[in-house]
Amino acid sequence: MSVARRPGSYVCGIDAAMDVIGGKWKVLILWALDACPSSRFGELRRLVPGVTEKVLTSHLRELEQDGIVHREVYEEVPPRVEYSLTPLGTSLNAALVPLGVWGREHVLEG
Repeated sequence: MSVARRPGSYVCGIDAAMDVIGGKWKVLILWALDACPSSRFGELRRLVPGVTEKVLTSHLRELEQDGIVHREVYEEVPPRVEYSLTPLGTSLNAALVPLGVWGREHVLEG
């Protein structure tokens, strides 16, 4: 599955990837879903402190549209919704690991 939000307007692969994960919260949402698979909305809010409900909802919808996050609705009373990474989301998280290592080595320890 490929993700294309602005076909033909990307300068390079990094530009395309940043279109998917851009912003302050998306990479933290991806990290949270990797750390705690099959998370409910409230769990994600706790794992990503500072994010508002509106922003979290918006980013989850965008990540779902991009095929990065899967939203599972359970027909229960009360309704239950869980979010998890798709295989594409897992591969995106794997691509972000070296960036996290760089940040720990050069920014956090610096």
